Amino acid sequence: MKKTALDFVYDQWTTVPPVEKVDLSGKTVMVVGGNAGIGFEATKHFASMNPHRLIIGCRNQTKGEEAVKDLKKSTGYKNCEIWIVDLANFTSVNSFADRVRKECNDLHILVMNAGILTKKYETTVDGWEPTAGTPSRLVVVASDVHYWATIESEVQDSSKPLEKLSSKEYCTPARMGQRYYDSKLLNVLFVRSLADRLQSVAPLTVESVNPGFCYSNLRGAGITTSLEAIFNFLLEKLFAWTSEQGARQLVWAAIGEQGNEEKMKGAYISKAQVVEPSDFVMSEEGRKFQEKLWQETVDILSQVSPKVKTVIGECLAK
Repeated sequence: MKKTALDFVYDQWTTVPPVEKVDLSGKTVMVVGGNAGIGFEATKHFASMNPHRLIIGCRNQTKGEEAVKDLKKSTGYKNCEIWIVDLANFTSVNSFADRVRKECNDLHILVMNAGILTKKYETTVDGWEPTAGTPSRLVVVASDVHYWATIESEVQDSSKPLEKLSSKEYCTPARMGQRYYDSKLLNVLFVRSLADRLQSVAPLTVESVNPGFCYSNLRGAGITTSLEAIFNFLLEKLFAWTSEQGARQLVWAAIGEQGNEEKMKGAYISKAQVVEPSDFVMSEEGRKFQEKLWQETVDILSQVSPKVKTVIGECLAK
């Protein structure tokens, strides 16, 4: 499937589906990146459905506590917890995962909303370029910009494509301008790889979702000139949804189509419906690239924690 600029305009100007509602009593919900923007709006929607536990994963304790206060004030929900995690730091992620194993006997909904947009080449403390590295449901926030991503042949042919994408030599200013598109394509491919391996062994549905083009502070880091700032301002005024409207897409991915889990497994979701991802994702070359990414991801994470291969061996099909 291809998406053009006219498709983008149509999607942004047509009616946004209403928020899905279910009773989450007795359920545990976690939103990583749930303290601001569409993540926080999704957290508010979940809070209104009365989950037993609602956990916000974020990098900053103070900002997390401010979000909890705002959540309590706007919804009356009192069982929200703040857990600290920095997805740009493997040690932090490892500690967070250990805490989940110890303190979450059941995790019914996990929304992975963290993301960044930058044109500047930087690396995490572990040496990775950050935008190339990030029945229950796991919802990974992707974007329709994955339709416009182009993976060059030198990356596809590399035995270690993630390492290639993260290298200083590869990350020229021109390529960094397209990095956000690439990162969302990687999200979609990862979800499909994970879903393939979960099909027969675990009662978990994993999906990627497009929140739509929303008002966001995220784009500020990617603006480097006055012209870009003016263009972004006009684009938002003409087309952007509110954060609350974008959050509806995350909520639908997490709780929509109850009883129809098979349809949702590995799906790409936009405007509260399952749609076909990009032609590259559906192609044979996309499939081969997807498998390379999966194997390299497993290799990288196995170096971070010896538990990774154990979990994969126990929980995923080969």
